[in-house]
Amino acid sequence: MRQLVKQEWPRVSFRTQSIKKEYQDLLAVSDQGEFSLQESCRRCRSLILSKAARYMERVQAEYLVVGNVSDGGSFAVADTLAAAEAHGLAERILVPLLQPDPFRMPAKLCEWSPTADALWEGRGCAVPVGDVARYLGLPPDDPMGSELRCRLKTPGFGDRVASLFAGHAVTLNALCLLDFPTYMTAQPDIQIVLAFDEQEKRDLQNYFLPDDLRLYPATPHGPMMLLRTNWEKKSILEKEGIVHLAARLTATHACTNGERMIPVYCRLECDEERQLRNVSPFLSVEEAIQVWGLESVPLVMPATQGQRAA
Repeated sequence: MRQLVKQEWPRVSFRTQSIKKEYQDLLAVSDQGEFSLQESCRRCRSLILSKAARYMERVQAEYLVVGNVSDGGSFAVADTLAAAEAHGLAERILVPLLQPDPFRMPAKLCEWSPTADALWEGRGCAVPVGDVARYLGLPPDDPMGSELRCRLKTPGFGDRVASLFAGHAVTLNALCLLDFPTYMTAQPDIQIVLAFDEQEKRDLQNYFLPDDLRLYPATPHGPMMLLRTNWEKKSILEKEGIVHLAARLTATHACTNGERMIPVYCRLECDEERQLRNVSPFLSVEEAIQVWGLESVPLVMPATQGQRAA
């Protein structure tokens, strides 16, 4: 985010507020384990306003400018009003994009604040937001767009986060693993990430922890796997089974033209010595998923997104 702001406004000083542990409170998951984007957005908006209220008090700011727009059902703006009132910001929220004509803003800041009736009824800007963006020189695929920055808006990502919160330790490292296209889990606590091209491998290299298992075939241009689990809770037999299945899954993705046995290197990141195993690949990835009981939630990446967001 800092880099994006620096690119857009190089002379502007930009400050951020960390949410850290509050991230877990943002995710809305039903009792059935289903992820809700709308409720997550509501929680996110409330958290941002609570942070803003505390910061406004510290710097003695009078108004807070937000970028909400009417979505037809007035969900976003109505929730903004309710959250603002809850955090003591009633009548101190300025919403320029809810002005009837954002190209002719009132001279007085206090007139930027929409009335409660306008918010609840969903009345807003008569000019399409796309036209406003083009007038300001912001193309539809601009990297400042929330669809490119908020990972929860990427179809599949919210379900991955919900699964992580349900059965794994939640850390920034673990959250970053969800960003990789090929991410799988297995009961009770196994996480698997596969990297295929050189950029993915360089990215994945940054997230290995000492107890993570690294696997890669002894063939050129093969995939690299990161496997994470709690080894201390596994028996020797269970450990052997996990390593063997992981090696077979790695071999399955190696694209070795139907060879019956594939050499695969594996080692814990904390060990210096690697082990070479000759394993038979699964007939298909689908067979591996069925045999191991793997769960895989695909990501539908935006067409304009060239690289993963952190």
